[in-house]
Amino acid sequence: MIEDLFLIEKHAYRDSLIHRLDARVKIIIVFAAIIALVAVPYSTVVYAVGTVFFIFFCLLWALSRLSPVIYLKRLIVILPLWGTVIAFQIFFKNPYYSEYTSLVSLPFGIHIYAESIQFASILLVKFFLCISFIILLSSSSKVHDLLEGAGRLGLPAEFALVLGMMIRYLFVFGWMYRKINEALATRCFDPFDRTLPYKYRIQQIGYNIGTMFIRSYEQGERTFTAMLCRGYGRNSHLFIRRKPLHMHDWVFLCTCMIFVVITPLTICLYRIPNI
Repeated sequence: MIEDLFLIEKHAYRDSLIHRLDARVKIIIVFAAIIALVAVPYSTVVYAVGTVFFIFFCLLWALSRLSPVIYLKRLIVILPLWGTVIAFQIFFKNPYYSEYTSLVSLPFGIHIYAESIQFASILLVKFFLCISFIILLSSSSKVHDLLEGAGRLGLPAEFALVLGMMIRYLFVFGWMYRKINEALATRCFDPFDRTLPYKYRIQQIGYNIGTMFIRSYEQGERTFTAMLCRGYGRNSHLFIRRKPLHMHDWVFLCTCMIFVVITPLTICLYRIPNI
């Protein structure tokens, strides 16, 4: 997982039309797409809206010049947990339906309803597309650029400062974790090696976790002392330089926003009366 952290940041340093966009533009587009998807009523109209938005996402991903394998790998990591939560919806009644049709009756009074299956599929479409846009944002934007973009959009200075320090030392922690793993590998220790006694493996993993905790604590003390020496106080804030949007950023933002706003409204007005 730590290795994936460095890999995500590596993808963000590539060059493409999406990568060159201002972080504020990408944040606004992604949040607008998510809000538009969430705002669509829980009905079969979601399938039509979801199809159009997925085509829109595929176009943006193609413009980012990133491999589809990158997207699929990150999606596979996220889907199992939340996909299981969504799958359990087929066993419950939801307030969006007044009548329910039982398709399968299981022991202990458990039923699988047709309406609940439809609700779960609608929820899955919304979740799948929202996660896809978030993956696009994180894969095409540097973490620090996202923080500065959020600050320019009005993120409170206190949040920006805390997030900035967390982001900076998250990679320091990842570097420490990787060094410890390399040290263990040079000593031929593998926690998944079944030839080693189970108690010995657990003991060594516990030692390493304790080492990481102590080193993190010491790093925090050194960091706080260094911040105090540089004048850190309750009124300290992360400095974010003013940066105007270029013309191509405005054109891209306006085009995408028109699509994100008009498409769901058009499909809903056309489809809902016929449901």
